[in-house]
Amino acid sequence: MSPSSDRLGLAQMAAAMTLSGTLGVFVLESGQSAWNVVFFRCVFGALSLFLYCWARGLLKPGLFTARTLALALAAGAALVLNWVLLFSAYRLASISLATAVYNVQPFFLIGLGALFLGERPTRGKLAWSVIAFAGLLLVLKLTDHSGGDAYLSGLLLGLGAAALYGITAVIVKRLKGIPPQVLALVQVTLGAVMLLPMADFQALPAAPLQWGYLVALGLVHTCLMYILMYSAIQKLPTTSTAALSFIYPAVAILLDLVVYGHRMDATQVLGVAMIFLAAAGVSLNWQWRLRGGARPGAA
Repeated sequence: MSPSSDRLGLAQMAAAMTLSGTLGVFVLESGQSAWNVVFFRCVFGALSLFLYCWARGLLKPGLFTARTLALALAAGAALVLNWVLLFSAYRLASISLATAVYNVQPFFLIGLGALFLGERPTRGKLAWSVIAFAGLLLVLKLTDHSGGDAYLSGLLLGLGAAALYGITAVIVKRLKGIPPQVLALVQVTLGAVMLLPMADFQALPAAPLQWGYLVALGLVHTCLMYILMYSAIQKLPTTSTAALSFIYPAVAILLDLVVYGHRMDATQVLGVAMIFLAAAGVSLNWQWRLRGGARPGAA
């Protein structure tokens, strides 16, 4: 890989993750329910992704078999419902905390991989999972009910969204040879059809700016972000993409503080730090070393 290609890939991945970090603000500022936000994200995302795939000549016959199409649709259903849960969590628990909880998704992947793909987790990954779980308990603050039922419900929705994302990722692993942009097009098209009955057309935005947020969620946060992210993945090693993915929660938490003034208390900050540390350990394959030089992560 040439240095120029590597630099371009880093810039593309950083841009994609920065855009992802702004997602929560656009969702809340649209003033729409989670169902409406995801519906319009899918509609505008499908239209823009179709034009992109058509212009690039990616829409070729025979891309899907009956089996791969069924898998793509199943992954799409999980992805779309993941968005609904996550966007609902933003309103109930804040962007910061919902994003923090959502970032336990690598550990759902470990569990799902063990259950369905026969992937045996190493002792190192299990150790990171314990740290992430401890951090999650600190964020949830199960012994402190000052946040009310809505707060806890929001965090549980964030957990549900992470689990659904894990399901999507496990299914997508089985879909080799299909351009990811085409796969994304299938998924958001399915989402538009799935959510049409749930969309509330009596509560559409009255202000042009709110429509602008919805259009941006489809064109920028779906079409452009997918193009940037997949282009970067093709250029960069896995460790680089994993490291840059932490731009997303960092931007989301910063914007939540700047735009909405949401501050986490010391216990939650510690919990979030533990989740991010554990997610980085798994994503970047950090190894644990015991006395005598044993490496549990290499088992």
